[in-house]
Amino acid sequence: MKKLSLIPVLLLFTLLLGTCDRAPESVIDAVRELPTQTLTGEAMGTYYRILYLGEEVPGLVPQIDSLLDAFNQELSAWVPGSTLNQFNESERGVDLSGQVHFLPNLALARSISAHTEGAYDPTVAPLVKYWGFGGGERRTSASIDSAEVARLTRLVGVDKLTVQDGFLSKPHPDIELDLNASAKGYGVDLLAELLEANGRDHYLIDVGGEFRAGGDKNGRPWRVAIRAPEEDVEIISQAGTLPLADGQGIATSGNYLNYYRVEGEIFSHTINPRTGYVERNALLSASVLAPDCATADAYATACMVLGPEAALELINDTPELEAYFLVGGEDGVLKTVVSTGLEGID
Repeated sequence: MKKLSLIPVLLLFTLLLGTCDRAPESVIDAVRELPTQTLTGEAMGTYYRILYLGEEVPGLVPQIDSLLDAFNQELSAWVPGSTLNQFNESERGVDLSGQVHFLPNLALARSISAHTEGAYDPTVAPLVKYWGFGGGERRTSASIDSAEVARLTRLVGVDKLTVQDGFLSKPHPDIELDLNASAKGYGVDLLAELLEANGRDHYLIDVGGEFRAGGDKNGRPWRVAIRAPEEDVEIISQAGTLPLADGQGIATSGNYLNYYRVEGEIFSHTINPRTGYVERNALLSASVLAPDCATADAYATACMVLGPEAALELINDTPELEAYFLVGGEDGVLKTVVSTGLEGID
């Protein structure tokens, strides 16, 4: 599986923060400049980078580690024995008694799956593995077993799952969950809650390219870069930047980050739950802004499945969402398409 190069991402992130638009001097003079604290580490199979304003919070790193460990024990597909893996390996389901994070993610998945008419569905996991992602083995041949794809597609449907007396049941042992499309954003939201609980309301959290902002950056909005959807590049370039409002999250999905080639065919990690096949359309990158990062994360995945026209219609019809799309044209020219609320944003 193609891995994201973390150093260029962090460099782009750092350079962007150093070149934020400046507020008028009168505004800056009226605001007491607070010191910026920076924390970095590993989380959810990627990196985290946290900036917060104010004096350093003693003991914050152990709190972060404890929070992320509890998160991983429930939702990580990479931690042996996690609740998620227990469910996927079970014949009937798993007991969720005492679980804090699993049910909120499942409830969010149900809601967004219904709203996107199945373009996002976390039970797509067996198909994700079939195509060589999410822990599955990469294909060695471009030939496809259409009967097997059809069989796995019949397993898809988060509405097939039931929760009764704290037990999450599945009607077929081969049904599995992949909550990664919202769980990373959910982790970002947990870190935001932790910072606010420690009295730090001005922050920017980045976990593997998913962001959430709190407050502002000494009178200026926090801004994040939108990466250009370029495959096989050593130096990352940006297509644009966006300001984040207080509490707003942004997540980006794109096939350019996770793909491989076999016999001239490209296999990307975006799998259409409704067809069972790899989805590659003109939408190369979908960045979604939402009131929290988990919601942004899941909708970004749904947008990649839907394609540019249907995705833009979905976003414009959902008042709490905005989107920044990078769309490929037949002439090879990259086009920027934004939702109504972002028109004119500089």
